[in-house]
Amino acid sequence: MKLRIRDNSLRFRLTQSEVDTLRMRGIVKSTVNFPGGAKIDYVVEGVSSDVDATAIFAKNRIELRIPKATVNEWADSNQVSIKSDETLDDDNVLTLLLEKDFACLAPREGEDESDMFPHPNDGQETC
Repeated sequence: MKLRIRDNSLRFRLTQSEVDTLRMRGIVKSTVNFPGGAKIDYVVEGVSSDVDATAIFAKNRIELRIPKATVNEWADSNQVSIKSDETLDDDNVLTLLLEKDFACLAPREGEDESDMFPHPNDGQETC
């Protein structure tokens, strides 16, 4: 799983097997380890809820929670992403995005893209 953080946005990208794991087990986790034993876990979890996606940050863990029904619909379709905007206490907005991770259109040295989703524009353009 890839996590991109930019300003007030979190963008999670999942490979095909990670999407399958999320659908079947309800959770996908990854960890970034730092010197000295510090780490940050990042998690996408399907939850029993009808509310929009929400993010939680506590105890060095970034968690994206999305209703299971929404996850299943997304996983079983050609839909690329799930987007949600969460209003914060200070009237700022946190943008949450869950995406299927596509293979790049141009091969990149050292990249294993065997578990990526086939790019819809394969053969048409390059990265």
